[in-house]
Formats: sequence, C-alpha cells, structure tokens
Amino acid sequence: MPPTSDLPTTRYARAGDVSIAYQTMGDAPLDLILVPGLVSHVEFGHELPGYTDFLRRLAAFARVTTFDKRGQGLSDRVAGVASLEERMDDLKAVMTALGVERAVLMGYSEGGSMAALYTATFPERVSRLIIYASMARFTRADDYPHMPTLDEIRRSVRHWGTGASIKSFAPSLAGDPEAMRLQARVERMCASPGAYRDMLEANASIDVRAVLPQIRRPTLVLHHSGGRMVPVGNGRYFAEHIPGARYIEYPGGDHRPWAPEHAEQLVADVRSFVTGRRERVEESAGRALATVLFTDIVDSTARAAALGDAAWRQVLDAYEAAAARQVATYRGRIVKTTGDGVLATFDGPGRAVRCALALGVEARALGIESRAGLHTGEVETRGADIAGIAVNVAARIMGEAAPGEALVSRIATDLAAGAGLVFAERPPVELRGVPGLWSLFAARSG
Repeated sequence: MPPTSDLPTTRYARAGDVSIAYQTMGDAPLDLILVPGLVSHVEFGHELPGYTDFLRRLAAFARVTTFDKRGQGLSDRVAGVASLEERMDDLKAVMTALGVERAVLMGYSEGGSMAALYTATFPERVSRLIIYASMARFTRADDYPHMPTLDEIRRSVRHWGTGASIKSFAPSLAGDPEAMRLQARVERMCASPGAYRDMLEANASIDVRAVLPQIRRPTLVLHHSGGRMVPVGNGRYFAEHIPGARYIEYPGGDHRPWAPEHAEQLVADVRSFVTGRRERVEESAGRALATVLFTDIVDSTARAAALGDAAWRQVLDAYEAAAARQVATYRGRIVKTTGDGVLATFDGPGRAVRCALALGVEARALGIESRAGLHTGEVETRGADIAGIAVNVAARIMGEAAPGEALVSRIATDLAAGAGLVFAERPPVELRGVPGLWSLFAARSG
C-alpha cells in the first residue's frame, strides 16, 4: 500500500440526506469519474496491488474521481438497497460537490449499466462514456444469454467474506494466498453477507438494454475475452447496440480494470479516446431519455355537465394544483396541462410512478378518478414542449388504464428496479399507431 501521505483525501457530497464518500486525484482540466461496480471502498481500494498506480496513470491527463455509492464503503448506510435512480443521484451529488458540469464517465461492472442510463438521461452532463466489463442485464434471460442465472449468482453468497470470489474476479491471482486474503478483507469491508445478498436480489432486475440505442455520446466499450464474472458477450452486446460505439477487447480474464495484464494498454486506450479522437456519433442536444407521464380525469365531460362550469373549474384548478405539487415533490417537470390532465417528464421512472400513484390518491380526495400512463424513452425538447414516439406511447398507455390505475410500460418497470414498487402484468395489447404488442403493468406501492 502507498504511504498514507501520498493518497487522496476522502470527502463527502450530499445526496439529499445521504453522505457520499469520494476522492479525487490529479488536477487536469478534464474530469473523469469512475462509477463503481457492485461493491467499493474508496480508501481500502488503495491496499489492492495496482489500484493506486492505475488511478495515477489516469490522473496524468484527467482529474480522476472515485466514489462509494450509498450503502457501500465509506458512504452512509441506508435501509434497503439503492435503486438505479438513487445511484444516479449519488453521481449527481458528487459532480455538484466538485462543481463539474460535464464529465467523462467510466463505469465498470454493474457501474457500467448505471453510467449508460445516466448518459441517456442526462446527455448534457456527459462528454464521453466508457463502459468496462459491464452487463446490460444483470441475469440471464432467453433473449440475453450472456450472464449467469440468478440462482447461479446467489451461490456466491455462501462464500462471501472468504475471498473465494477471486477465482472469478481475478483468476490470475487465484493461487496467491495473500491476494485471496486481501480479497476477503475487501468483501468484509464493503458489505456483510446479508447486505451482499440483498444487493444481488435487487440488481437481478437491472436491465438497461432498451436505452442503449438512445445514447448520443461518444462511447468506448472495453472488455476482456476470458471474463468469468462478466463474460465477453456482454461487452460485445453493448458495442452492437450503442450507436457508433468503439469496441476494444483485451486478452485475459481479470475483471479488475487495473489488472496488470491489460492496465497499461487500457489507460492508453482511454487517454486516446478522451483527449484526441473524434467519434462520428450524432449529438442531439435536444434529445434525452425521460419517463413520460400522462394523466387525465375519467369521465370528465359527464362530470363537468353534472357539476356545472363554475364548480367543475374549481375541481380542475384543485387537480392541477395537486399535480403541480406532486410533480415537484418527485422532481419532475410539468410540460403542460391538457384540459383534464397533465403531461410531465421525470429523470427516473420510480419517481414518475410514485408521483402518478400519489396524484391518484389526491384525485380521489377531490371526488374524481384519474388514470395515468407512463413510458420511458427518448424525447425531443421543442421549447417548453416535448415530442417523440415516447410521448405518443405514454398517451396510448394511459388510454388503456382503468379508472384510478397507473399503467406502465415494460421498459419503465425494468428501470424502476429496486424502487420498492410492485407491478402486476396485464395481457399484451396493441397500442393505436404503435407497432407490435405491448406488455403493460399496473403499479402500486410496495
């Protein structure tokens, strides 16, 4: 381990009421933020051979920031497991604390999934995206054979804290007793067996495949050919589905980006990518990933006729005030009112769904029933308004919702994993003007 005096100081950023530990190294004008994987510890990482040297190499051309997500390492412990939205909040908090408007993101392992989602959602905050040894979906599926099944992943819990994971994490060190001892300490320092199990269960729902075609930033995908923990098919999948992505594959099987078998070449490739190479990738400043919420009041025409214009106007005013309050509470933006409903956008599907459910409760308190449709997709900003297929899909989904129901598309449910919501699947339907059959889900609080 390097002398303590040579190591960066740990500082804290505030993400709401949660403190997020971070460190910086280097003073170059370019900001490179490393988004960690399943577990991390910004201080103990320096005890791992090669880790500090890897950061110093990056710091030769960038100010490098590492951080621990909430519930990890030196960051605050929280109840339950953080959702992808909350993990994005942690990254935003670190960028705010550093005064960084735009950065290169390098997400590794599970952090690559979150970095990809963040880039699609906040393209104005990301200059370039680097994905190392990551997965677009955390577990195997019929249409995604690149990861182990959840049952196979669960088996690792029984050995957590012993260092046995080094056989998959760093197979080149599997026969080194000291390396296994260090790996065991890393595991114990980062999470208890129960916390690790809960993280695996929560991460089992991670699936960002649908957002990859909407990434509009230069992207570099890095993977190693013999990976056991995250097989190489995952890296190739990212490269095939992110527009214009450049792909580099290294020999060997170590999951660590600082593994000596490829660290020097990896740093050289990253440096080339972030400091001098122009990628032919469309950068549409007015387009970004968002969750679109449409609501309307059920049987509004009949209700207006029964109440009369003046009384109905009071109901509408109260509903719009409730909508404005709830959308603000869940950090969304009201795009416009629609006469008997609202159109709003959110940077996270979990918050959008909770807003829809809360607004439904307020509507019932006003003696009316509302319904909601939600979809996550790419939207185009046109002044104060928005456009795009995602807007149309959300409107069509709302049309399928029953009174008092918040109906959600599959992509929104996938990205809301870990948000404490429950989704009941409905039979697939055709949406007018939108190709294919759509799986929709009725949402409720967990």
